[in-house]
Amino acid sequence: AALPARVLASAIAALETDDSVYLLENLSEERKAEILDLLSNVARAPVEKGLSYPEDTAGRLMRSELVAVPPFWTVGQTIDYMRTVEGLPDQFYEVFIVDPTFHPIGTVPLSRMACSRRPVLMGDIMDDEQTLIPVLLDQEEVAFLFDRYSLVSAAVVDENERLVGVVTVDDVVNVISEEAEEDILKLGGVQDAELSDTVLTATRRRFPWLLVNLFTAIIASLVIAQFEATLEQIVALAILMPIVASMGGNAGTQTLTVAVRAIATKELNPANAFRVVMREVFVGGNNGILFALLMGATGWIWFGDPALGAVLAIAMVINMLAAGLAGILAPLALEKLKFDPAMASGVVVTTVTDVVGFFAFLGLAALILL
Repeated sequence: AALPARVLASAIAALETDDSVYLLENLSEERKAEILDLLSNVARAPVEKGLSYPEDTAGRLMRSELVAVPPFWTVGQTIDYMRTVEGLPDQFYEVFIVDPTFHPIGTVPLSRMACSRRPVLMGDIMDDEQTLIPVLLDQEEVAFLFDRYSLVSAAVVDENERLVGVVTVDDVVNVISEEAEEDILKLGGVQDAELSDTVLTATRRRFPWLLVNLFTAIIASLVIAQFEATLEQIVALAILMPIVASMGGNAGTQTLTVAVRAIATKELNPANAFRVVMREVFVGGNNGILFALLMGATGWIWFGDPALGAVLAIAMVINMLAAGLAGILAPLALEKLKFDPAMASGVVVTTVTDVVGFFAFLGLAALILL
């Protein structure tokens, strides 16, 4: 049974803003309003402010509980203030230095404060360089900044660059985990999958991408249909066709997985795209040659026909090259077009490897063996 609203409100009032928002954002609007009405004005205001920001942005991650002091305060004044003020976070890593308009101008790590004498001015020991996070920045970009600059916390600012909150590394760890899980689900053509989903809900979520896969399978079948006469004359081709398509599909999936991850972590970008594409072409070509030698010999020994082995080998090289190109170019193109590479790339790569594999294998067979 659901907990009474009064119990939840009491628990939320004791939490920091980021945790309160995290608990409330997935509740129904009616339930959320009921709990918020039970909070005091002081407790409700920052939570409502956090919930007002779009989902998956820095505003939803941040907490409003922080320590911000002017640069002319001394270390002693700051310590005395932190000892007496209410509503400070249980754990924090630095004190923010702000100007009279509440713009952050620097930070002082707690460790540096602990090693400084009480009369020292906070402005004299602050770090001028800081990473400011816009309140509407996507949480994936926030995680990227934390990783790139090895941050443990960062100031969140509004459109006027006034300090409104702080994001800490514990929240970012959760984001990284959520984004990785989301990418894995999208590569499999599903979203927000839960074991507790009803049969109808799971069916509705998976059906659209299965329908897309059906259309791509029909495209591959249409390619095969163009070589019906060839297949009737050489039955061995039907036996070997799945090998060509399967190897290309697996190679494309490997490249695709690496590319999607590299795009998500900003390792793959327009500056190095050409070099990465050429690398994948060479990787696909090398693997294609190795498997061409293996499968060419297998086809020759299996069916006693060196020409058939040669056709299989050449088709393998062509499809492995196509797989490498599709695996890297598809996510890059989708990213450029503002589509999610993790969601749509798999269908594109599968279609390319199936169509190219079947066309190359059956086309070469028609040219060489007939």
